[in-house]
Amino acid sequence: MLEQFRPALVITRREVRDQLRDWRIILPVVALTVFFPFLMNFTAQRMLDFVNQYGADIIGERLVPFLMMIVGFFPISVSLVMALETFVGEKERGSIEPLLNTPLEDWQLYLGKLLAAVVPPLFTSYLGMAVYTAGLAIGGVPLPEFNIMAQVLVLTTVQAVMMVSGAVVVSSQSTSVRAANLLASFIVIPVALLIQGESVLMFWGTNSALWWAVLGISVLTLLLVRVGLAHFRREELLGRQIDVLNIRWGWRLFRQSFSGGAKNMGEWYLKTLPQTVRQMRRSILVVTVLAAAGVLIGLSQINRFMIPLDQTSLQNLDENLDTVLKIWPLFSIGPVLAIWWQNVRVMLLAMIVGLFSFGILGMLPLIASVAVAGYLLALLTANGFSVISYLGFVLPHGIFEIPAVILATAAVFQFGVILATPTQERTIGEVFISSAADWVKVMVGIVIPVLLLAAGIEAWLTPRLAILLMR
Repeated sequence: MLEQFRPALVITRREVRDQLRDWRIILPVVALTVFFPFLMNFTAQRMLDFVNQYGADIIGERLVPFLMMIVGFFPISVSLVMALETFVGEKERGSIEPLLNTPLEDWQLYLGKLLAAVVPPLFTSYLGMAVYTAGLAIGGVPLPEFNIMAQVLVLTTVQAVMMVSGAVVVSSQSTSVRAANLLASFIVIPVALLIQGESVLMFWGTNSALWWAVLGISVLTLLLVRVGLAHFRREELLGRQIDVLNIRWGWRLFRQSFSGGAKNMGEWYLKTLPQTVRQMRRSILVVTVLAAAGVLIGLSQINRFMIPLDQTSLQNLDENLDTVLKIWPLFSIGPVLAIWWQNVRVMLLAMIVGLFSFGILGMLPLIASVAVAGYLLALLTANGFSVISYLGFVLPHGIFEIPAVILATAAVFQFGVILATPTQERTIGEVFISSAADWVKVMVGIVIPVLLLAAGIEAWLTPRLAILLMR
């Protein structure tokens, strides 16, 4: 097995050596990497002096590791241009043809280039954090605890590998350096938003939750590497000269994938749609297991977030439901559409975030919803309320809504699975369009109508049944 990786390591050594020879790239990157930590050291000292005047020492303590994370991220974003030129840059310079004519397999060539692209961002990131830490020590600023520094180091490492993996995928699928640089926004901006979320956790003091971020980013990195290996073919790299926005071709492919060859609506519902659902059976099983795990997570949180309730709270809930029913009379269409649109909007959000994470983040709305439901069940049970009353709030519409949401989430997860699956006969654009057509097919054919039915039950039947069970 090691012998198969040796050619990839040869490519890595060649690429790293060539990168270190070009002083016009190395000098600006190193200069910016060394300068930025000094700026962060100055900022840290000024901020610490400011917050200490008002007795907010804890903010200063958490500011230091946050700035360390920013120092580690800045060199990665600067040196990302090297990864973006991994394939398309050499193609424009005409220096990649001899490498592609070698007897290396596609995966060896891609992996060697990927490892070489990881080295400069990691080196500059480590250098920046080392300069920042040394500056803190020289300036007499208390250093963070070792476990926090190790956490920031690991988090920066996995983020660097993730960004480089995405940049190499972009480089292998682009036809020009200009296009690759523009597409890099879809890498830098999501990671910048991710860092903002990590900073909230860091300032909130929940550093243990950052290890879950490390795990999620590691999984996403493996998927990015998988996508790159699955869709990299050297003959297409040489054959693509320019990308043309062919809307007519894209719409034709989408329509063919959506219809599945069905000639009428009946055939589409009886043949095409069931076939698509059958292809998703493994994704449905995975999402169902994760939903069950979400319920268990919600149930387990009662030991940490116990809220005492009394009979007065239950009576107030009863009165509020009566008020709502007076405002929303039976068979009123407004509440139905409001509930339906809320659920559809969440599914659209799951699809959008799933696009940037190969379906992983698309499962979060479902897991969060069922976790909250599990927590509420545990809360009512712990306070002595009847489980039957709780089921009256959930079960009538839940028997329709929960399967529909699971199916929609499985379609998002299936989107990522297909994108990361090798397909020799189709390009990554064709896979993307056909996968999007399958998601729309499931949403239009099953999820949206079932959610509308569930919304009607939730607006007209569930509140009245819940009141009867509570009295």
